[in-house]
Amino acid sequence: MTSVLASAAHSIAASVLATAQIQPGGTIPSSQIKEDAPDHTKPLTLTGKNIIIGVPGAFTAPCNSHIPAYIDNFDAFKEKGVSAIYVFGVNDAFVMKYVTSPIHFIADDKGTFVGSLGLAFDASALLGGPRSKRFVIVTEGHKVVSVAVEEAPPNVTVTSAKSILALL
Repeated sequence: MTSVLASAAHSIAASVLATAQIQPGGTIPSSQIKEDAPDHTKPLTLTGKNIIIGVPGAFTAPCNSHIPAYIDNFDAFKEKGVSAIYVFGVNDAFVMKYVTSPIHFIADDKGTFVGSLGLAFDASALLGGPRSKRFVIVTEGHKVVSVAVEEAPPNVTVTSAKSILALL
């Protein structure tokens, strides 16, 4: 039984990690997301200008400095025409629902969304399995306008709220 589970986990990880990274001009894939509960999904509907943020793990040290700046600057993003900000973490819905803010916190519990963007990496040694690279995508509807990805997951430079506000 253990070898069957390990094999299945390896297959899922390999499929999550195999996609080419999304580029400007690309389209955010149609996805079912978990925002409110672990057993309830809804379609990701992007209208207007959006910010999609990927984080390796909720409440890790870098995330604790990365995401609060987006919450603190939410009004500044709105002034730049941003309709919504989404934070995707390869975590369960209970962890992602912990924060109450005007930002949408989305549980990508299996890493399928970030995998479909080509923005997953193997974090097995530290975080137990595939995780999201630290990234920010700006969209107009589902069309990708820009993609910023940190060279190393602990970094918060090109994906900082300050950098993205300057980009807009």
